[in-house]
Amino acid sequence: MALCFQLIASGSKGNAILVCSPKTRILVDAGLSARELCKRLEKTCTPANRLDALVLSHEHGDHVRGAGVLSRRFHVPVYLNQGTRENLPEQTGPMESMQIFQSGSPFSVGDLEIHPFSISHDAADPVGFVVEHNAVRLGICTDLGVATQLVRTRLRGCRGIVLEANHDTDLLLNGPYPWELKQRIRGRHGHLSNSDAYELLDTLHHDRLKTVVFAHLSEVNNHPDLVRTGSNRFFCRDSWRDVDFVIGKQHEISGEMELA
Repeated sequence: MALCFQLIASGSKGNAILVCSPKTRILVDAGLSARELCKRLEKTCTPANRLDALVLSHEHGDHVRGAGVLSRRFHVPVYLNQGTRENLPEQTGPMESMQIFQSGSPFSVGDLEIHPFSISHDAADPVGFVVEHNAVRLGICTDLGVATQLVRTRLRGCRGIVLEANHDTDLLLNGPYPWELKQRIRGRHGHLSNSDAYELLDTLHHDRLKTVVFAHLSEVNNHPDLVRTGSNRFFCRDSWRDVDFVIGKQHEISGEMELA
């Protein structure tokens, strides 16, 4: 049976990814208002009242903004690690049935097995995820300062990969941000550039890779056309010919992607 996923929002203003098996439906991050998340989820096969869990990667507002309200309104349990729990923004409010996981230790929600792994970002204990169903694996790795060996190991063999391509380095360096913020974004605990994302992907190709999603694009320091142009390096290779490339959008949901 297929593992399906759909980007509900992707970018610096809010992030959320719907992941479904035939029996289980989870939302990875909830970085829009609960009202907007409900509105967008109504356009999918899983309205908010059918969610089985929220799974949070870290405490930044663009990943947790709607988590509290969504959890309380629909009685949805929330899975997060202790570092994220202790550093949630005050406005998040109480959440229904918080389930604490350990970074590096897998846990299950229904028939989905979720493997959280540590990543480099300026949050308390940020994680990426591999979501697995019937040996089909989806890797989710955004807000990534640097692609460590652990990241490379965990994403290896995934059938689908959601990977940050936050900024074009030239746009960032010549753009309007203060120098301190530019340094933070480029640093080991900041965000992954387009070129770093391409380099990481080069190491992750395998014969059963089906879908790559470029996510968390900055609206100021990146542009979908730059990502498309840069990713042309893959299209000219026979080995990548059967891989679908998708660019996540901030203001609209993606189509549903199936990993059989």
